[in-house]
Parts: sequence; C-alpha cells; structure tokens
Amino acid sequence: MTSPLSKLGLGSGQFGFDQPALRGRPREAEARDILSIAARAGLGVLEIGRHSHTAEAMLGQALPRPCPFRVTLTTVRPDRGPDLVEAELRAQMRRMGVERVDTVLAPSATDLFSPMGPHLWERLRALKDQGLCARIGVSVYASDDPVGLAKRFKPDVVQAPASLLDQRLLIDGTLAELASMGVEVHLRSIFLNGVLFLPPDRAPSHLKAAAGRISRARRLIAEGRSDPLQAALGFALSRPEASAVLVGVGSAAEMSAVVAAAMSPPPDLDWDEMALDDPEALAWAAA
Repeated sequence: MTSPLSKLGLGSGQFGFDQPALRGRPREAEARDILSIAARAGLGVLEIGRHSHTAEAMLGQALPRPCPFRVTLTTVRPDRGPDLVEAELRAQMRRMGVERVDTVLAPSATDLFSPMGPHLWERLRALKDQGLCARIGVSVYASDDPVGLAKRFKPDVVQAPASLLDQRLLIDGTLAELASMGVEVHLRSIFLNGVLFLPPDRAPSHLKAAAGRISRARRLIAEGRSDPLQAALGFALSRPEASAVLVGVGSAAEMSAVVAAAMSPPPDLDWDEMALDDPEALAWAAA
C-alpha cells in the first residue's frame, strides 16, 4: 500500500529566507531541517517558488544530496520573450546546484494566453526534449477553464487550488476530467491561507459573509474528533484525482506536525457539508 506521504509535497514559499532569523536560528538552518524531515518522511514533490538570488543559493545549500525530491520550478512571466525565460530558469538551477528538474510550470493560464504565451510553451517543450525537465505544466485558478486549457496545450502537469472548503474544481468534475486525460494534478492552497486555523474573531473582514460556514466546518471537524490540520490533509490526500498535495510550512516544527497529521488515518467527516460557496472568500483562500 502506498504511503500518503509519497503523495505529499512541500512548497518553499514560506521558508522566509529574506526575513529575520526564526527564534534566533538562521533561516537556512531552519530550511535544512525542514527539508531533512521531509526527505526522511518520503515526501515526493518539492515546489520551489520564486526567491531572491541569495535565497536560491541558500536553498541549494540546504537541499539534501542527492536530492530525493521531484523538484518543480515556475518560470518568470513570458512578457520579454522565451530567451529570457530560459536564461532565468537555467540561472536559477545553477544557483541551486541542480542540473535537471522534474517539472517546469508556466506561471499562469493568463500568461499562456498572452501574446508571448505560445512562444513560452514551445520553449518549454524544447527544454523538455533536451532533458532539462521531465514534465511541463501550468498553474491555474478555478476561473481559468483548466480542461479547455489542457485540451489546447496538453500539459503534463496542472497545479490547481482545492481543499475541503474550496471544492469547486472537484464538484464540477474538472480535476477528474484532467486526471482522465492523463494530466498529473497537483493540489495547492489546501490550507486556504490558514482560514480554518483562525479564530472567528480574527478572520479578515472580507470573509465575514462566510464566517458562519467556516465556523460550522470547524465544529464538524471537532465533533468528528479531528483537528483542522488533520482534516485539511485528510481531505486532500484522499482525493483520487490528485497525484500530489502541496503544503507550505515555515519551520521544522510545522513540518513535523504536517507529517504526523498526514500519517494519521483520514477522519470520517462529511466533506460535502464543508464546501464554501462564497466567491470572495474562495478567491482569497485560493490565492
């Protein structure tokens, strides 16, 4: 039986290289511990976001060697042409000390449909053919018509938002159709920018309309003898449409908590009762 941890992936966006030291510890030391815990647990995917050049070099130093992860990178926007996109991608890889990666993503559907989008996609195809990466794909939002995009560009990977509160792409069958087309689906935003973890009185003002529904979800989770972290992970990891489930953590302690929660049996909860239908709340949660 496959471990749920092999489906779990890690994003580097919250490592905070450009922020002050965490609890007096250098950020690179914290990142090294996060990656070490993730590697020992058998996490499959490491998504490396856009960082400063210095931070990318620090991340490269923190990576276990040989790298045990399927690394995903996202290109810069294609506005200035595919030559710049390729140059930036190769420079990022040099700074991190990696010769090839598993996946390279276009930043967004909007970028693919821009005037330079087709040129970007052709360049990514060429880089795949050259062996720089094994897969190419794109990051999407629910409003992007992911199926239509997949039919046109035929990506290997689509990264999309989905969670126990934001079930739009699951309810309408989008993610199931992508998977049936042979597209590898990577779920992101499964913690909804921390919505489930916030006390009701600390929720942002634009979430007030959804506050009742969020409070109900928290109550159902508690009644099911679970907690928000375990519920969010249990929901996402149990989705058959998803090949990978990406999480973001800012400390080694958070990484350990995520691993422990992911190893627990998924809670027996009525997921359908937790789905939000407030557009503003969902837009904020999936950002």
